[in-house]
Amino acid sequence: MRRNETVLVGFTVATNLADGVAKITLPLLAVGLTDSPGLVAGVGLTLTLPWLLASLHVGVFVDRNDRRRLAAAANLVRLVVALGLLATVAAGALSLPLLYLAGVSIGLAEVVANSAVGALVPAAVPRERLSRVNAWIAGAETVANEFAGPAVGGLLVGVGAALALGSSAAAFAFGAVLLLFLGGRFRAAAPPERGPGAGGEPGRLRVEMVEGLAFLWRHRLLRTMSLTIAVLVACWSAWLALLPSYAVQVLHLDPAGYGLLLSSIGVGGLLGAVLVTAANRLLGVRWVLFADLVCTIVMMVVPAVFPQAWAVGVAAFLGGVGGTLWTVNSRTLAQLVVPDRLLGRYGAAARLLSWGTLPVGAGLAGLLAEAVGLTGAFAVFAVLAVLPVVPFLMAVTEREIMIAERKSEIDHAILS
Repeated sequence: MRRNETVLVGFTVATNLADGVAKITLPLLAVGLTDSPGLVAGVGLTLTLPWLLASLHVGVFVDRNDRRRLAAAANLVRLVVALGLLATVAAGALSLPLLYLAGVSIGLAEVVANSAVGALVPAAVPRERLSRVNAWIAGAETVANEFAGPAVGGLLVGVGAALALGSSAAAFAFGAVLLLFLGGRFRAAAPPERGPGAGGEPGRLRVEMVEGLAFLWRHRLLRTMSLTIAVLVACWSAWLALLPSYAVQVLHLDPAGYGLLLSSIGVGGLLGAVLVTAANRLLGVRWVLFADLVCTIVMMVVPAVFPQAWAVGVAAFLGGVGGTLWTVNSRTLAQLVVPDRLLGRYGAAARLLSWGTLPVGAGLAGLLAEAVGLTGAFAVFAVLAVLPVVPFLMAVTEREIMIAERKSEIDHAILS
């Protein structure tokens, strides 16, 4: 089990480091091809569109198949795409359509990898260590994806895009190899019934997708949390889509400076991972979750009213803290409450409602940037970030959280 924890954290570091480098490299390559903020934001749209279009289908496959093999296959797809981009850059044939195609491919592979790994964690580690392992994984995600990845990516792009893409490819390959060392059984405990059904395979697929959505929608606590994070994720996606143009045109940063600015999210995320256990004990899970709403609002407001690199960096740091606090607690609650046979489909349904807004935020950010300018677009998303505050406070209470955790303990005892 301890080896599994090491493998999962190592896989998270490798793949998120590669994602962080790619997240910097692709938009900066787009900036070199066009001066349009909307077209640059389109790169962010392509990276996130699969969360909206493919989440439910991926969730069914995760519950039908070996989750470790799916994660490894997704990493190999990202490796091939990174090598393909590398060849295109070397040949001087890069174009926006090719960047968009690469973004969609990497995004779809990310949906598969994240869904599969999220579903296999409860089978790979003991129940009593879920919160701690989720904190390590979330910390690794933010440090690698938001701190080391962007910082290294900005420096590598400054040297050459080929070096940045080659580094991403190597990290994706390493992550796929690491998964070979996971020990255990990683199919769902009770895979979905695959017998004859209305409408053949498409009919069975719809039934299985609906089951995950229905579980989420019936569970008031999980439903409210998913809808809340849907708004916050749209704001984060907009922030990330607007930042390349904002950093160059408003803050006048070079690629290395942009990478360092973005990496402040990762520094905050690392602090959040370190503090989450103590914060839960001191404040309670409800208020720790609420901190993410407050930090996201600050993250949106600062670029709109105070266009200074250090201030935007501080706001991003706070966003990183809040984001990790939310990730650890929401992930642990879901893994405790959701039956193993539904983990893939529940995760897909939750991501459809939440991460499915990634392309919406990125697309809307591009349109707003063209219409009202970069600072005006940030102001619109600052207002949007305030909207979930009252519904969250009404539905997500310590009592609701305690009831959910207690019910999961009873269900686990019965199954044992």
